[in-house]
Amino acid sequence: MKPLTIHCATLAVLTTLSLSDGISAGEPLDFKPVPGFFKLPDSITLDTCSGVAINSEGDIYLLHRGKRPIICFDAHGNYLRSWGDDLIGKPHGLRIDGSDNVWATDTDNHQVFKFSPTGKLLMALGKAGTPGNGIDEFNMPTDVAFGPAGEIYVTDGYGNRRIMKLTPNGGFLGSWGEPGDEPGQFENPHAIVVDSNGRIVVADRDNDRIQIFDDAGKLLDIWPGFAPYGLAYDHKGNLFVADGRANKVLLLNDQGEVIRTWGEKGTQPGQFHTPHMLATDSTGNLYIADARGNRLQKLARKP
Repeated sequence: MKPLTIHCATLAVLTTLSLSDGISAGEPLDFKPVPGFFKLPDSITLDTCSGVAINSEGDIYLLHRGKRPIICFDAHGNYLRSWGDDLIGKPHGLRIDGSDNVWATDTDNHQVFKFSPTGKLLMALGKAGTPGNGIDEFNMPTDVAFGPAGEIYVTDGYGNRRIMKLTPNGGFLGSWGEPGDEPGQFENPHAIVVDSNGRIVVADRDNDRIQIFDDAGKLLDIWPGFAPYGLAYDHKGNLFVADGRANKVLLLNDQGEVIRTWGEKGTQPGQFHTPHMLATDSTGNLYIADARGNRLQKLARKP
């Protein structure tokens, strides 16, 4: 068996939103905060912001733990619609699939929901209010991702600490993982994405590492050195990580090394208080669900 290579990530510390000196890069990459970008009606007050996702039209969806937990904005930050009070107990992760359907994970009800772009419930996976470890059950699922053939991957999550692989209709295809800190085990699989090569990239948050698998669950690599709460690829294949303990957004290279960071703890634009999940739009702007800051932030990509 080929030995597993583990890369130690070198953290490049930044305390502002500018690039630090001495970091090499093939392409300049930097961001600036856009304060006041999102406009909410007076009837909605944001609570813990846990997830964010962007659809193909540029609409921005936010998941938060307050009234009307799923909120949709247009690409200019204007409020469009919201829903979810009657279904979602404790919102956690939010993703949008290739057909612009909206997926939310619920750690209180132990379910994964699929909605149309306008909020119609299309599918509910798991047993409402009942945790379990069966092939049709979850225990506090955290996030969802989609394979090239429409497969559904669920990080299941705080309870079972495993990855579930499902058909596009929710049928069981397989699972892997168990509690622990050994390779292939999880302390908290908190976020998940599928890269352009079909590899499954998992934020093993409480083990302070990312683990990478093939689509059958074979472990390919481990990238330690940070606390990955959220994961997002941009349109050019750059991997961004929300490090909720460091209160930073990280940019990784393809060896899992941290080559840039943005932010620090605080309440000013571009600062964070537990960045939880993040997303990118088609032009490379970043959107961060700032959990304990009770806000959604836009970081505009500089030309």
